[in-house]
Amino acid sequence: MSGRARLALCAWAATLMASCALLPLVEPATWIVQAGFLLAVQSGVGAATRRVPLARPLTVLAQALVALVLLTLTFAREQAFFGLIPGPDAFVRFADLLRQGSDDIARYAIPAPLESDGIRLMLVGGVLIIGLAVDTLAVTFRSAAPAGLPLLALYSVAAGLSEGGADWLWFLVAAAGYLLLLLAEGRERLSQWGRVFGGSPRTQGGAESGGAVAPVRTGRRIGVVALGVALVVPLAMPAMNGGLLENAGAGVGSGSGGGGTISAVNPLVSLRDNLNVDEDRQVLSLRPEKDADLSSLYLRIVSLDDFDGTTWKPSKRGITGVPDGRFPTPAGLSPDVKSTEVVTTVTAADGYAQNWLPMPYPPSGVTISGNWRYEPVGMTLVGDHGQTTSGLTYEVRSLDVQPTARQLADAPEAPPALVREYTELPSSLPAVVGETARRVTAGITNPYEQAVALQNYFTVTGGFEYDTEVQVGNGSQAIARFLRDKQGFCVHFSFAMAAMARSLGIPARVAVGFAPGTAEGDTVSVGLKDAHAWPELYFEGVGWTRFEPTPSRGTVPSYTAPEVPGSSLPNPTQPSEAASTAPSAAPSASDTCTPEQKKLNECQSESPAAALGDDNDISWWAVAGPWWYLRLLAWLAVGLVVLAIPLAPMLWRLRTRAVRLGGHGRSEADSARHALAVWEELTDTAWDFGIVPEESQTPRKAAARIVRIGQLDPAAAAGVHRVADAVEQVLYAPRPRPTAGLAEDVRRATAGLHQTVSRATKVRAVIAPRSTVRVAWAVSEWWAGFTARMAEARPTLRKPSDQRG
Repeated sequence: MSGRARLALCAWAATLMASCALLPLVEPATWIVQAGFLLAVQSGVGAATRRVPLARPLTVLAQALVALVLLTLTFAREQAFFGLIPGPDAFVRFADLLRQGSDDIARYAIPAPLESDGIRLMLVGGVLIIGLAVDTLAVTFRSAAPAGLPLLALYSVAAGLSEGGADWLWFLVAAAGYLLLLLAEGRERLSQWGRVFGGSPRTQGGAESGGAVAPVRTGRRIGVVALGVALVVPLAMPAMNGGLLENAGAGVGSGSGGGGTISAVNPLVSLRDNLNVDEDRQVLSLRPEKDADLSSLYLRIVSLDDFDGTTWKPSKRGITGVPDGRFPTPAGLSPDVKSTEVVTTVTAADGYAQNWLPMPYPPSGVTISGNWRYEPVGMTLVGDHGQTTSGLTYEVRSLDVQPTARQLADAPEAPPALVREYTELPSSLPAVVGETARRVTAGITNPYEQAVALQNYFTVTGGFEYDTEVQVGNGSQAIARFLRDKQGFCVHFSFAMAAMARSLGIPARVAVGFAPGTAEGDTVSVGLKDAHAWPELYFEGVGWTRFEPTPSRGTVPSYTAPEVPGSSLPNPTQPSEAASTAPSAAPSASDTCTPEQKKLNECQSESPAAALGDDNDISWWAVAGPWWYLRLLAWLAVGLVVLAIPLAPMLWRLRTRAVRLGGHGRSEADSARHALAVWEELTDTAWDFGIVPEESQTPRKAAARIVRIGQLDPAAAAGVHRVADAVEQVLYAPRPRPTAGLAEDVRRATAGLHQTVSRATKVRAVIAPRSTVRVAWAVSEWWAGFTARMAEARPTLRKPSDQRG
């Protein structure tokens, strides 16, 4: 096997060995076989083109085209011409798969299922791209050391995501592959020196077999020792957390959990964007059982339990398949607490495309079609592979939990792990939040009575007003400003109460969904303005319990009315003593508001205007937000780049021509540079039209050759000769005299050449000018100089005759 072939084989092996670090991220690991085969084909094409031989850029281009064809054959066969040649539909398919893969990466936990074609394309395509970079650097340009950079990038991505305990094994495999590549390159370089003595020679049939035995053996030993040091030394070093490659999934619920995660996407973004829509549109239609309590029929979409001091958002948690039959019993719910099962049929509007499934909480079972996944901690359903609620009809069985105030007051302490998780507060939270909570609950030690006191503070005694015109605000001071100004909507109230409850040691989170809608006969209509947010507090024996701190919105739970005789807590049904008598900015819809009035938008809704999904008739900016605009700009940028690639030669020539012909020759030195630049433009223009330059000719002979082959008219020929005379003045005259009008002479010659060639030659001279090959020559020359400088910087190998011993 030749040295170049051995180097190509080692480059393939090094890439595949580094790719093994991705194995723990996806299961099953069969994708590595497919990636290895496609990578072998790509490497084989490179070996074949180098053997022809082709120019280095053409070799890389051939490998890239083959890789594109292989990916098209594997992932976009139906959208390609003849199943091989990618067209516009194939690239659209690639874009869809990459978008799907990005969504799946955000959704699934490690290990993610390989059934996702998007993830498989990312894996296989990424390996091919890294393999092309390694093969180009190590084999095509014969510089194996820089090839470690793409290998390091591949390993770093895998190491940053991996959560397993065998990371040292994948490091060992990846590092061994890189060392193998370096040794192969060193062996090839040593073999160019001739025969190297390595102690006692090996014989084959009585003849000595020369080869780089001793240096290669020494290199192997050094590599093994280096790997051993890299593995053993960190064990003796102090542990350091928070490094660049620290595991990414160490948060709550980041385990495998059944093969996926629900990502930390904040659904309150669209709630804020759609707060003040003018027209309330129905998004859900409910058909509950006849005996159902409509006042408590809240539809919960997702819970927000991760508080960073600025906003609340859902944690990244494991998801599983939707359980068959009944759901597990809600966390903390005791059989002693009264609960009845309610069956509700929900129909979503065609324009309401929500990834989370709105359901009464806690659900005990769901009958639904489509691709849905179950998140056990929040007892929510999330759409898989683009599944949404648009146009769906589904049936939800839920528990109407009816605890008493006594049961809540007598609730035992919650499990310590749950308390730690749901009472965590960031250090950036203003101190006024905890101080206000302690002041409001002064003298109260029971967590239930503290929670009721917080609720009454917002709804009765605190003087707060509901105002949909107040800005949401951001930053750690948002809650402090709300407590100071005492104006806001449901997001402010729920955020503030949940944070204050946590400061008192009460586990709390925020739920997002819809408040009870409007009854219309035997159905309930839920509109955009019924979207709502409320806090949920945990009490052992009851579980997650809804509270309603937003004044004049939703319904105050009956169990928040104190049953303990002599309690100092106010009755939430009584008007506030400190509340303003002025009407709020958006009064609640009362029971006297008829369905006809609501349809005509003559009465206000019970909740802030918010759509937690898409509606085709809503403002595009309200639905999509600024991210849609950024995505549009990104796609436009990609389109411009894709358009500029085939037009790059033409753009380069236009720019070069403008620079060369833009000189004015105001001084002798400037006139000399201008004359040489104009001559280069003349020869390149003739080259674009098919007259290949001959560097050995003098300017006078080269000008005559251009005139003869180009069949130029006398005026254009005279201009060509004037340019040649000016160049000879620069090259040979002691004091060259400036010559005016050289740029115009070149333009005249260009027009003359344009008239004498075929149409195809004219088009090629504009779209794909031959002279642009100078760019490739310049890059190749720069790379040759770079590699020469790198070689000079390396320690000089001593010849065998200089070695002692």
